[in-house]
Amino acid sequence: MHLPPAIFLMGPTASGKSQIALEIAAHFPIEIINVDSAQIYRYMDIGTAKPSSLILQQIPHHLTDIIDPVQHYSAAQFRQDALELMQDITARNKIPLLVGGTMLYFKALLEGLSELPSADKNLRSILEKEASVIGWPAMHRRLLQLDPDTAKRIQPTDSQRIQRALEICLLTDKPLSEVIQTSQPSADLPYHPIQIALAPDNRSELHHRIAERFQTMLSTGLIEEVSSLRERYPELDTHYPSMRCVGYRQTWLYLDNQISRTELHDRGIAATRQLAKRQLTWLRSLNKRYPIQTFDCLSSQLSQQVIHFLSPQIDKLQSHSRK
Repeated sequence: MHLPPAIFLMGPTASGKSQIALEIAAHFPIEIINVDSAQIYRYMDIGTAKPSSLILQQIPHHLTDIIDPVQHYSAAQFRQDALELMQDITARNKIPLLVGGTMLYFKALLEGLSELPSADKNLRSILEKEASVIGWPAMHRRLLQLDPDTAKRIQPTDSQRIQRALEICLLTDKPLSEVIQTSQPSADLPYHPIQIALAPDNRSELHHRIAERFQTMLSTGLIEEVSSLRERYPELDTHYPSMRCVGYRQTWLYLDNQISRTELHDRGIAATRQLAKRQLTWLRSLNKRYPIQTFDCLSSQLSQQVIHFLSPQIDKLQSHSRK
């Protein structure tokens, strides 16, 4: 059975994924599916480096601006939505191009997801209140007692993952690591993924790009954007995943007079570097299990290299699908 093609374009923040996606769109009949867990939110444009409205009009984009910042969106929901969209795009004789840096979403598509209990709003509220008193590092120590295997893979400051792991432990009375092992993942991906990764040969140059981009975000209105979100959604606070996004959390602290403008600048850049580091770690992990073609995102010939790589593969897969 010949599966239809889908292009996965992965890479850390500031690696130039959006520009390469436009180059791919100029050469092949594609529609873009967003794989960025921050760009799903409405009114969060500057801090997420969302494509301009002109680009969004020129090339079909999906899963961008789909929920409000006070709503939640899971990897399981992404997988369901993405697969439905991929099927629709293929039915229009086009190729799904999935672009972003949220590696968990790519992993969910490639490997499926174990069946885990749904979020429990009341339990999450209890955990958040407890964390507000004792701090997330202390909550991490609690997780270490309940589920040492999972806790060792989570940073003591990663509030979102600590909260979810504790939630599952308390809901199932089992460690998350055990629940994942005993539950069945969802079905295989019904596509042939052509996987491309953009990664820097020179990490310091990527850091320079990150610094420039965050400075541009500040100068083009990131602070005003977050201030507007606070006015639009009075219930919004830093417990929501949207405000845990890099840049937004630091800007929130600045607006609360907890840090200075200089600290906002420095912390925002540092947090973005940490995000890029985590994304590259995810990429290396995926690359051990899947054929991923990696390109130096700093190369002056990047677009030509990517198109040269894609052309024969797409031609071959499309010819098979027509038979």
